[in-house]
Amino acid sequence: MPKAHIPVLKENRPKKKASRKIIAILLLLFIAILAVLFFRSPVSQVTEIQFTGNTFTSREQLLQASGLKTGIQYFGVSPSKVENQLLQIKSIQKAVVDKHFPGEINVRIEEYPTVAYELGEGGRLDAILANGTKVAVNSSGIAVEKPILTKWSPNDPNKAELCKALGQIPNELISDISEIIPSPTASFPDRIKMYTRSRFVVITAISLLGDKIEYLNQVIENAQPGTITMLEADTYTPFETLGGEESDQNGTTHGN
Repeated sequence: MPKAHIPVLKENRPKKKASRKIIAILLLLFIAILAVLFFRSPVSQVTEIQFTGNTFTSREQLLQASGLKTGIQYFGVSPSKVENQLLQIKSIQKAVVDKHFPGEINVRIEEYPTVAYELGEGGRLDAILANGTKVAVNSSGIAVEKPILTKWSPNDPNKAELCKALGQIPNELISDISEIIPSPTASFPDRIKMYTRSRFVVITAISLLGDKIEYLNQVIENAQPGTITMLEADTYTPFETLGGEESDQNGTTHGN
């Protein structure tokens, strides 16, 4: 009698695959729910914004320009984008954004240095920055040893060049300069006249100022008050002494 063949039972593979698929879907759904809960929680939001280094720009102006505010998504803040937006403010030379999880954003502001001052409308004192930008200042933003610019036209291109030149000169070399006025000639359209706190009158050109400034300080340190000309040639002429007082070429007297 032939032996009966008992069929071999096959594994139910489709059911196993289906169960794995269900598990994967549930896992993805769980992750999605966790992500939604996380991004709605305060942990994922900006909770603190700090600005440092700003003198001429208020916190409100910086917030408006940067687009930063508390409550926005922390991971949605692009440091490079914020930095570029802050550079649209003319007084800002550099901005660096640092993010610290959870929720903290620190912004370091580097403004153009103040190179001079100018009297604005109503006697208001404005700071002139190295890039030529004019900004209003309060008493806390004033650097005493900076020259005052007078008689300059707002649209004079030489004014911007002067600010650039002053920004490239170390502070200790220009600390004695108290006032700078334009004094152009046909030969030197960028000619200027400067007055110093040590009672010298200095005639030079903006294009020559960077190269001539060391000579100026050498004369001031070793000579009596007078007129210093620093153009194609450098000359020094002391003021005439009249009755114990020193008189400059404009007839102004300076008491001893």
